[in-house]
Amino acid sequence: MIYQHQQLASGRWAELTFFEQMANIGSEVERAMRWKRTGNQKYSQLAFERALELLDLTISDGKNFKRLREVIRVREILADYFAFNNDYHSTDKSWKNYFYSFNYASRLGR
Repeated sequence: MIYQHQQLASGRWAELTFFEQMANIGSEVERAMRWKRTGNQKYSQLAFERALELLDLTISDGKNFKRLREVIRVREILADYFAFNNDYHSTDKSWKNYFYSFNYASRLGR
């Protein structure tokens, strides 16, 4: 697999805390939503793919075993929101609210 985040995939991702990982994923999701709102589907798609890649790295990180169910569900709902019919009725606001808490928690840990 060819990663867009080469350094992170080579092991740097596992050095981050779970909160930092999720906050970084939230940044990509925010970019995808912003590009989607402006009508640039290409850039929105690329940011969405980067978010999925980071979610996959988080899923494969052994320290996140206890949170695996949540992360896999986030991946499922995110894919539904950006690539399918939005059966879960997600909104930009709901995604911002979800990822904001991880951003806040990661900043508290510093």
